[in-house]
Amino acid sequence: MDLAAGIFPRFRHSRMHVLAGVVPGTVTSVAAAAAVVTGILVLMLAHGLKRGKKRAWRAAVVLLPIGGVAQVLHRHSLGGAVLSAFLLALLIRYRAEFSALGDPRTRWRAVAAFTGLSGLSVLLGLVIVSAHPAAEMGDPTVAQRFTEVLYGLLGFDGPVSYTTDQAADVVAYSLGGLGFLTAAVTAYLALRPAHPVAELTEEDEERLRCLLARHGARDSLGHFALRRDKSVVFSPSGKAAVCYRVVSGVMLASGDPIGDVEAWPGAIQRFMAEARAHAWIPAVMGCSETGGEVWTRETGLDALELGDEAVVETAAFSLSGRAMRNVRQMVKRIERAGYVCKVRRVGELDEDERETIRRAADAWRGTETERGFSMALGRIGDPSDDACVVATAYDTDGELRAVLHFVPWGTDGMSLDLMRRDRAADPGLNELLIVAALQRAPEIGVRRVSLNFAMFRSALARGERLGAGPVLRTWRGLLVFLSRWFQIESLYKFNAKFQPEWVPRFLVFRATKDLPRIGLAAMQAEGFVTLALPVWASRRLR
Repeated sequence: MDLAAGIFPRFRHSRMHVLAGVVPGTVTSVAAAAAVVTGILVLMLAHGLKRGKKRAWRAAVVLLPIGGVAQVLHRHSLGGAVLSAFLLALLIRYRAEFSALGDPRTRWRAVAAFTGLSGLSVLLGLVIVSAHPAAEMGDPTVAQRFTEVLYGLLGFDGPVSYTTDQAADVVAYSLGGLGFLTAAVTAYLALRPAHPVAELTEEDEERLRCLLARHGARDSLGHFALRRDKSVVFSPSGKAAVCYRVVSGVMLASGDPIGDVEAWPGAIQRFMAEARAHAWIPAVMGCSETGGEVWTRETGLDALELGDEAVVETAAFSLSGRAMRNVRQMVKRIERAGYVCKVRRVGELDEDERETIRRAADAWRGTETERGFSMALGRIGDPSDDACVVATAYDTDGELRAVLHFVPWGTDGMSLDLMRRDRAADPGLNELLIVAALQRAPEIGVRRVSLNFAMFRSALARGERLGAGPVLRTWRGLLVFLSRWFQIESLYKFNAKFQPEWVPRFLVFRATKDLPRIGLAAMQAEGFVTLALPVWASRRLR
């Protein structure tokens, strides 16, 4: 209503329009600009109000009276003022509902706000400039209107002229108000103190490592809690913890809680209290069946089977037999090509070799950003990760051509963290390295290995069987289609080569309506969706 009243002249005709002869024209023009700016700001606050944010409530309480006064002065109508007063009364009456704290933030929001507001200001400016056709002098072209908008946002007169001072003033003040709004919001977001985003402190990491030393064998994803772009909440006793990251308003945890199962409820309650305090949507990715049962029992959340984790018992692994024929043939072919594998603990590598592996892994990544959240550590060769295992493949010239990186799973297991190879090398190197790691595992005290996670594996497996129903076949067809971008089917088939045991993993969520938002947040966290500036723009800004 504020935007319509500030932009379209015909919208302000009413029974009180006689006030136009009493109120000075400058006041009316300023009121039009104030209505436009107030309307945009209230729209920007809508999402925060929906989530019950205290700061959004405070800003809305200030803006609603301003919008009401602008409606009276510009539109000369009490309707907008009455509506603003009614909404203001509701906000004050239910002020206790708006208690949520602010989200973690960085100054990059200033860049996003400047980009969004600039685009919106240009679009609204074109509408404002074109909303007075009867008062325009001549027939301005689109280029002239666009130039008028750009000049007006900066506070200058452009090439478009009007026959009446009122129309010229309304356009000038409105464009100036939009320019001021863009500059003011950007400056506010850039200068306000940043609330730190997810970050694991040295003290938190040390406490988590102690918990993993005692209880790390319970969950194959436990070591991934040591990612340093996560936050952590501990149970009151300190015997359990939940690691998480906030992405697009979703408080996203991964795997089971760390620590003693008896203390899990305390950590989970702390997690849920933090989510309520900030109005975040709680969600857990990739928890085990035991973890899912505890989460649903303690919180009333629901669970959905997300996929299966491939786990191989190293003592039973063998390349013999018909089921392993394809892997066996591929491995023999790669070995005849002269490739050599090494499987070692990271602590056995010197700094030069660690740096070589790090650079190679970055060069072979294939994407601009590092992917992974629930099953990725995000680093290689850190001095604190000497217990990790790295498998490397070298060609006949001694050049590094492929790398696998595993993290500890208790004292007798390891979980695949990273799998990279040189695209110019012969295909089959990943299979060769996995076989080498599985065969070498008993010598380094590893009896079980967790490979890649296969999303919706059961649907893919059942959908291709004889007698599968139309619904299941349709669901499988959709997953195969999505595999063009998200490696759903390819990961399942790759894992299945090694005849693993399939261990189900679950997604824990609050309500079905939250699933799309949780899905987007999960893809952002895993690196499949990036809402950041392009690399060239980030480098130029830096």
